Amino acid sequence: MQPTHSSRRILLPVKGWFIAISFTFALFLNLIPVGRMPFLPDWIALTLAFWCVREPLRVGMGAAFVLGVAMDVADGSVMGQHALAYVLLAFAAAGLARRILWFPLQQQALHVLPLLLGTQLLMLTTRMVGGADFPGFLYFASSLVAALLWHPLTYLLLIPQFRPVERDENRPI
Repeated sequence: MQPTHSSRRILLPVKGWFIAISFTFALFLNLIPVGRMPFLPDWIALTLAFWCVREPLRVGMGAAFVLGVAMDVADGSVMGQHALAYVLLAFAAAGLARRILWFPLQQQALHVLPLLLGTQLLMLTTRMVGGADFPGFLYFASSLVAALLWHPLTYLLLIPQFRPVERDENRPI
């Protein structure tokens, strides 16, 4: 029996410029001034987790650190809060990448959820050590929303790799 979640299509390699554009777009989404809405996901963390799972040799802790420092500066938060959390997220996601990719997308989201929750918990701990108040448990709802967005985000970020297939009858694949 063939699983319904698998594709027989071979993906083309992802372009470096597309990864950079996706991170830039995620940074802009994080910087939209919407106030303190608890259900908005951390777009950089979600995109970083995606690319660290899909391309662990191209996107790693260096990119996570640069994005974290950019987010710290732009957000005006405790310096290093996002950088530390994103580096640990990238480390964990790259380490679990081969395991996560074995599962269908719904189960992948369940594997990514603890990574995103850990990232939020680390940022919250850093903030609270600095003297901030506990924002309430609704603060963690954004990780749940991000896990729900894993499925559509996967298809959105894989679109450039699904190019039309030119059939060649002489090739076995």
